[in-house]
Amino acid sequence: MKLDPSSYPSLIWFSHVAHHGSFTKAADHLGITRAALSQHVKSLEQLLGVRLLNRTTRSMSLTEEGRKLLEVLTPALDSIERVVTDLQEAHDEPSGMIRINTSRVAANLLLVPVIDQFLQRHPKVKVEIAINDGFTNIISDAMDVGIRLGESLDEGMVAIPVSPVITPAIVASPDYLKRHGYPTTPNELTGHNCLAYRFSTSGAIDRWQFHSPEDDKRVVHFEPDGNAIFNDDDNMIQAALNGVGLMKHLDLCIADQLKAGTLVRVLDPWCKPFPGFYLYVSSRENMPAKIRALINFLTEQRQQLSQLTRTL
Repeated sequence: MKLDPSSYPSLIWFSHVAHHGSFTKAADHLGITRAALSQHVKSLEQLLGVRLLNRTTRSMSLTEEGRKLLEVLTPALDSIERVVTDLQEAHDEPSGMIRINTSRVAANLLLVPVIDQFLQRHPKVKVEIAINDGFTNIISDAMDVGIRLGESLDEGMVAIPVSPVITPAIVASPDYLKRHGYPTTPNELTGHNCLAYRFSTSGAIDRWQFHSPEDDKRVVHFEPDGNAIFNDDDNMIQAALNGVGLMKHLDLCIADQLKAGTLVRVLDPWCKPFPGFYLYVSSRENMPAKIRALINFLTEQRQQLSQLTRTL
């Protein structure tokens, strides 16, 4: 016989009666009337076709069938209660696994340098970082949060900014610029060795986009066609430092090199700032404490990065 789900509450009422050894005590504990509780148990007995309790006006005891049912119900209900308690505690105190889907750039900029600080602050939390340069659906991929540029967010998601405004930067080493000159317009890039970045997910080359300083609506697209293509930021940066050619990157990602002067900006008036990275989740409703903790932490880091951008 398949048990009707509508009878599940009656199983709980029965277990309380059995543990209290009294309809009156169980009813007082549950905050319902004795008559209602008695009716629940009677309905369960009718559904199962067995008597679970022997009862008189003065006493009550379990039948053999009642004892068998209680032996199974007790550990099952205890397990459910423990899980519910854990879930409630997890909502109050950050704990458990956070699965983050993010691009390689966002991971290197926002997560990897500071993840140790976050985990030290919240020792009951674990983090799994899944790198994917293409857009992904965090719900279908069983991820808790995603981190993407604002322009790449899926509609309907709740997005929280976790980086300041970012400006693309066209840079090269001082040695390269000394040898090949400083381009002053995108058209002059055709005479330079422009290092290209290939997205590992789509296989497409990252096109360089420029906005005219005189007319913001005039957009110029340029596809780099140099003698080297990379799908790894670190190697591309190192090539630029070695004087191989010009490179496009986000200013925050090469902040140290810009401040040290080992990479120099060109075409700065043509590079328009844009909204930076956002952490996105499916909903704010009943947000777990671990996700709130991550949002608060990355928001703090955003303030520090904002101070850094003022110096670039």
